[in-house]
Amino acid sequence: MSREHGSVAKPVIEATGLGKTYVEERTEQAFRALEDINLSVGDGEFVSLIGPSGCGKTTLLKIIDGLIPHDEGKLSVLGRAVKGPGPERAVVFQNFALLPWLATVENVAFGLQLRGIGRREREETAARYISMVGLQGFERSYPRQLSGGMQQRVGLARALAVDPQILLMDEPFGALDAQTRNLLQSDLLRIWDASRKTVVFVTHAMDEAVFLSDRIILMGVRPGHVAEEVAIDLPRPRTEETRFEPRFVEYAQYIWEQLRTMIGRDEQAVLAA
Repeated sequence: MSREHGSVAKPVIEATGLGKTYVEERTEQAFRALEDINLSVGDGEFVSLIGPSGCGKTTLLKIIDGLIPHDEGKLSVLGRAVKGPGPERAVVFQNFALLPWLATVENVAFGLQLRGIGRREREETAARYISMVGLQGFERSYPRQLSGGMQQRVGLARALAVDPQILLMDEPFGALDAQTRNLLQSDLLRIWDASRKTVVFVTHAMDEAVFLSDRIILMGVRPGHVAEEVAIDLPRPRTEETRFEPRFVEYAQYIWEQLRTMIGRDEQAVLAA
């Protein structure tokens, strides 16, 4: 199994020595969330971040998006230092983050409206992406009228509608049932195959990471750091049959063994403290 990944061609995201420390307001105690993160993500690459709870996956994703600052090291997107959110990045969250008073087409078009796009153009664009994620006929439905899987499709369409070069996804399918999650994974790969956007995907599921990714970043905890990179050498396009291939099972088992070892070490460190 190929476990080490070489240099990334045409990197669009580069982090060097990245660190983040939080200070608890009441006790003024410092908590080191991330330390010495070195990461490069290539143009059109699909990279997943996976690791034990508390390893800083979501923190790293928010730093890449510019939602929170880093304290140490350097971070650049498309060759420019990250100082805040930018139009070349879009985020899909786990909790859908839809506006309940807006219909599907209005939710999908919301980012375009913020960018000053005229109503006709943004609704035409929204309709195109609603069709892409398989929600034709639900353009005028409100979030409360949609299932969890459908709401997540709206969130994905909204992110895609602004045509970002980089898609950042924070456990977007984590709250869904297994069947819906598998369907959305396949839909995401179909869309990604067509667009080849750069994707950084946070997940806690080994099989999801293997199915989707070109490369998996295994993160360790206390503080969060890059423990290992695993290149996923499975042919594309991937289908449901891919999940039953021996090499797929081998990758998923390897990832689980590494995570289980990390969790065991963390538990021992806590007990020894």
